[in-house]
Amino acid sequence: MARYGAQYGPDLTFLGVPECDESDAASYADSDVVIVGAPFDGGTSARPGARFGPKALRESCYLPMDGSRPSLALRTDGLVDLKVRDAGDVEMYSGDATAACAALEPVVQRIAENGAIPLILGGDHTVTWPNVTGVARAIGWGRVSIIHFDAHADTGNIEFGSLIGHGQPMRRLIESGAARGDRFLQLGLRGYWPEPETLSWMAEQHMRSFEMTEISARGLDEVLAEAITIATDDCDGVFLSVDIDVADPGHAPGTGTPEPGGLTGRQLLDAVRRICYEAPIVGMDVVEVSPPYDQSDITAMLGNRVVLEGLSALARAKEDAATNSRWDPTLPLLADRT
Repeated sequence: MARYGAQYGPDLTFLGVPECDESDAASYADSDVVIVGAPFDGGTSARPGARFGPKALRESCYLPMDGSRPSLALRTDGLVDLKVRDAGDVEMYSGDATAACAALEPVVQRIAENGAIPLILGGDHTVTWPNVTGVARAIGWGRVSIIHFDAHADTGNIEFGSLIGHGQPMRRLIESGAARGDRFLQLGLRGYWPEPETLSWMAEQHMRSFEMTEISARGLDEVLAEAITIATDDCDGVFLSVDIDVADPGHAPGTGTPEPGGLTGRQLLDAVRRICYEAPIVGMDVVEVSPPYDQSDITAMLGNRVVLEGLSALARAKEDAATNSRWDPTLPLLADRT
């Protein structure tokens, strides 16, 4: 299919990066990352609105839409030092979850098969099912580990009479074999779901879930080190999935199922930076930004910065690998980091 563009509102690329056509591999043949919008919220169990997330994530910034964002901390420009292109939105009808997911999966697969990292802007968390499936078909079935930031495990079975929804993508991935339960790392879980039956299923799959209570007790750095170690063992790449509700509602109110007691925005950005710098990322999504419930665009801004932090870290990792060096976060701002 031709480049669809924006499903809702004006056709914007992420902060002004060049566009491409996902169906024309030549248009992104040299790309490191291809951004795709997945404007679907037909899988939500509470507040809708995430279908407008891709647009908000692309434009939520006070700086010009000029395709450049130099990182103060990392001394790299993720939008310039990497070749980043935006393929627009996949047309996804929120009234038909099966058809919507079937439209997204081959797009992600084609991008991964052509050597670029697919970076998907959601959309509710339903879209992680076709996202990871598409990457797994390209990279290797069961060979992609997952690091999943979320307040919720998303391992339910049937919700509201459906196997497809934003509370079930992780179960669908493990059941299909696209992802391995023992290489499925979840960070930030809290609250009052899921029920004991689902927790037992998760234990049977050997999933590793770091609840907020454990993160608070051990510290985020120690938890991240363990998660990265597991995720990079006996797998060919890591898919990073960030549900914005992993952040405390005070930092991200604009989401469908807010749960008090989450990560701060600073913790989330630091975690994404570290994972994208240290792990072999083969795919990423940022989901559950719901602009109708946002205040002063702070959730959309945090989501935008999650994307930027990931891209900046990938660019830093690429440059450091080429020069056999390593980024040092303790150096002062004006020090020579080269």
